[in-house]
Amino acid sequence: MSSSLPSYPEAAAIVAAYAQKLAQIEHPVETVDLAEAASRILAEPLLADDDQPPFARSTRDGFACRAAEVNAHGFLPLVGSTRAGDAPSGPLLPGTAWEIMTGAPVPTGADAVVMIEHVETSAAGIRLQPNRKLARGENIVPQGAQAGRGDELLPAGTPITYAQIALAAACGYTSLNVFARPRVAILTTGDELVSVDTKPTPGQIRNSNAPMLAALVAAAGGDPWVLPTAHDNLESLDAALAEAAATDLLLLSGGVSAGKFDLVEPAMARLGARFHFTGVRMQPGKPLVFGRIPNRSRQGGQFFFGLPGNPVSTAVTFLLFGAPVLAALAGSRNAVPRFALARLTADTDRRAKPGLTRFLPAFCNFNPQPGHLPSVELVPWQGSGDLAAQARSNCLLVIGEDTSTLRAGETVQILLS
Repeated sequence: MSSSLPSYPEAAAIVAAYAQKLAQIEHPVETVDLAEAASRILAEPLLADDDQPPFARSTRDGFACRAAEVNAHGFLPLVGSTRAGDAPSGPLLPGTAWEIMTGAPVPTGADAVVMIEHVETSAAGIRLQPNRKLARGENIVPQGAQAGRGDELLPAGTPITYAQIALAAACGYTSLNVFARPRVAILTTGDELVSVDTKPTPGQIRNSNAPMLAALVAAAGGDPWVLPTAHDNLESLDAALAEAAATDLLLLSGGVSAGKFDLVEPAMARLGARFHFTGVRMQPGKPLVFGRIPNRSRQGGQFFFGLPGNPVSTAVTFLLFGAPVLAALAGSRNAVPRFALARLTADTDRRAKPGLTRFLPAFCNFNPQPGHLPSVELVPWQGSGDLAAQARSNCLLVIGEDTSTLRAGETVQILLS
């Protein structure tokens, strides 16, 4: 193993630095209907069109009152009722109470809402139960407590999920300005690859990496473009690279090792590519290449990844390195891989070469007992070409380069996939 190769943390830091710069450049913007905004990135701040909430709102079914009066534990006559959707009422007369439902506007003059479970009712009105006290402001969200009219609720660069859509809807947005999806060219290489609908002959395999990468790119916010497979010759590869020139990001799969027909690095060098690293001390994925082709259509050139050809290696390196760069190109301000902690259920003893950070297919139970971490176990696998093992896993167990054995019960790091 070459000592000149960066470790995983070193390579990740290089990619993160470029991703941070990419997130700051100007990105194309488009307008989409609110119903189509999920999984996009907000291009402009989301502003409150009114106070949030726009009126003092009850958080409980009960009775609006003055806390000092109800704490005297005498009966307060009921003088009205308000449901959610009714216009605000008031003012509340001294010495009285007002029936109110959850979400309804609190009458002016009332400073608390007593829960219906905490009062006695009679023809005389309502009375707070003995030994109970009500604080001023209890069970009321004041007008503007969450935000004021015109306040920035979400900054540009925020990923849009159900929560952001709900907030936008509450503020009257029927459409949102979002960053355009980056166009990502996916180029698989190798004479051994045949299309999915073809019966492979001996020595051939179906091209699983192209649809896998297309799915990964779409999930990460990109617009995937799968190019025809490039053959193992200079002419085919150069023609495919020329076709991919106008895209925002280039993903190449295969052809990045040191074999006779591994032609990707020489082809990129002919284009004047700058290589930020050509290998990482990790398993799987050691042959990963990251670089940039200057003078292409994008500002600052076109970034590219030369991903290893074995499918598990391809997926792992995309999740760790490709996805953060793609997220930054999509306008995200938080372009990082997603890690979590879990508890290992069984010993591991992977007799691998030292000095490699390993990412092994694993299955995590994300429904632990209260007070416990999720539990994780390795999925048996036969190396980085084992698609069945990859499909049975839902995460990757991370084993540091100085660790050879992990014991059951240890807290470990997992990469969410």
